Amino acid sequence: QVQLVESGGGLVQPGGSLRLSCAASGRTFSTYGMGWFRQAPGKEREFVAAIRWAGGRTYYAEYADSVLGRFTISRDYAKNTMSLQMNSLKPEDTADYYCAAGTPASRGQAQLSSAYDYWGQGTQVTVSS
Repeated sequence: QVQLVESGGGLVQPGGSLRLSCAASGRTFSTYGMGWFRQAPGKEREFVAAIRWAGGRTYYAEYADSVLGRFTISRDYAKNTMSLQMNSLKPEDTADYYCAAGTPASRGQAQLSSAYDYWGQGTQVTVSS
């Protein structure tokens, strides 16, 4: 069956870096969009970043304004994996981070959790001194 497994979370000081990874199995996601969402305690799940498939070999990277310039999303299509490099981390980045796969058809849809069919279990990121 389809499975998404996140790894790489942990405790980091403000200003530090972490790299999250998502390993997909059960099918090939080369024609799927894949993204990262996060949910902080007491808050709703929010979009972080995504790579959206736009047909053929065209992909678009999308970022939430709050992480633009600090986070970088990437995919390895041969290995069916996705990564999120997080730099200049802030305490407000503290959350559980979830990997997701789906078929968002636009930039707007890529930021909606409802556009994603498959989800990982999450990995915890804590930014604190």
